[in-house]
Amino acid sequence: MQPVWRTVAISIALLSPALFLAYRVSADSKRPSALPPGTSLRNIRAFLLMIQYAEGTLGTNAYRMMYGGGLFSGFQKHPNRAISKGGLISTAAGAYQFLYRTWSELQRQLQLPDFSPSSQDKAAIELIRRRGAFEDVQEGRIALAIDKCHKIWASFPGAGYGQGERSLQALLQAYRQFGGIINS
Repeated sequence: MQPVWRTVAISIALLSPALFLAYRVSADSKRPSALPPGTSLRNIRAFLLMIQYAEGTLGTNAYRMMYGGGLFSGFQKHPNRAISKGGLISTAAGAYQFLYRTWSELQRQLQLPDFSPSSQDKAAIELIRRRGAFEDVQEGRIALAIDKCHKIWASFPGAGYGQGERSLQALLQAYRQFGGIINS
C-alpha cells in the first residue's frame, strides 16, 4: 500500500493539464481576488481531489474506477457498464464518477477525444462551472461551492441519492489537506 502523500502527489500530477486550461481561462478575468496569486489554481486542484476523496476514487486508480470499486481498462471511452451494488444500479465511472449519459453530453459539448484523466478533469471543471461554483472554488468559498455542487456528486452532503454522503466538515478537512485555502 502506498503512503497517502504519494497517492496524492500522483493524483495532483495527473490533474495539472486540465487545471492549466481552467486557470488560463479564469486568468482572463479582471476581477480582483482577496487571495494571494496562484491560489486559484491551488484551490481548483484541491477541490478536484476533494471530489475524488468524497466519491471514494482517490488514489492511483482514480481515473479507472467504476461504481462499486471495480476497475476498467483503457481510456478510449467511458466504459458504460451498469453495475448493481447495494440496491442501486449505476454507470458511474472515472475519478469523478460520471454517469454515462452525463459523460456523453459533456464529451460532445467539450469535444473531448476520450475518457483520459485530462478529459475527465476538464469535464469535472465544466460541471463545477455549470453549477456557478467555479469562481467560489477559485476564491476559497468552499462550503458554498460544495452546496452548489451537491446534486452533481452523490457523496456531497444533501445530495439525497441514497448513497453514503460525506459531511461538510469531512470535505472541508480533505480540501485543506489537499492544499486548498478557505476564504470565509
